[in-house]
Amino acid sequence: MPRLTLSLLAGAALLASTQAPAGTFLAQALHPEVLKGQTLDQRLTRLAPGADPQVLSLAANALACADPDAERLAVIDYSLPSSEPRLWVFDLPRNELLFEELVSHGRGSGDAMATTFSNIPKSYQSSLGLFRTMNTYYGRNGYSLRLEGLENGINDLAYQRAIVIHGADYVSESFIEQTGRLGRSHGCPAVSRDVTYPLIDSIKEEQYLFVYYPDQEWLESSAFLACERDDRQLALR
Repeated sequence: MPRLTLSLLAGAALLASTQAPAGTFLAQALHPEVLKGQTLDQRLTRLAPGADPQVLSLAANALACADPDAERLAVIDYSLPSSEPRLWVFDLPRNELLFEELVSHGRGSGDAMATTFSNIPKSYQSSLGLFRTMNTYYGRNGYSLRLEGLENGINDLAYQRAIVIHGADYVSESFIEQTGRLGRSHGCPAVSRDVTYPLIDSIKEEQYLFVYYPDQEWLESSAFLACERDDRQLALR
């Protein structure tokens, strides 16, 4: 059953605390006056109250290091079970939350919960870290978006591994009702077929995806997370 679209008028900042279900195209915006002087991580937290603020802060820091002028940012929190929304897509110049979605992990990473991650080909595991989006194409999984992993030894083999965003029938509420979890990919962050086209189009070509899990080795070694940020870079543009 299609889900309701949540559209907030400019100035309706109080509605930002309403959590939308997975599969919803949000276009949820905050009035500029509400965001005046706020840093990027604060803005993301206001736009996506259902997400972990610490994860959004790490995503904001990584983006500030990579490209503070980026227009779109997608964030995946793999510390959450696959039965819950754990993918958010933000339009940064417009201060809008575009999507809050279910997303799969690789079958080598775990069952309902992802716990293991890899950069190794044929591991069928998901990878962590910051990615830059590339071009779209039609493949065996239909409309898909190539990803460039930006972190050496963490996700830099994503292109060679064919780790892409694509739609899948096993990413759906009905699949969760039958199995208690989503189906799993070969390592790709697969999304619902209902949102494949608009979601991919919203972040294609030189935008960014940040994939999180509380892996201490990655958190302590990531060049993007260790980058010293200037809070002025994170302030409202």
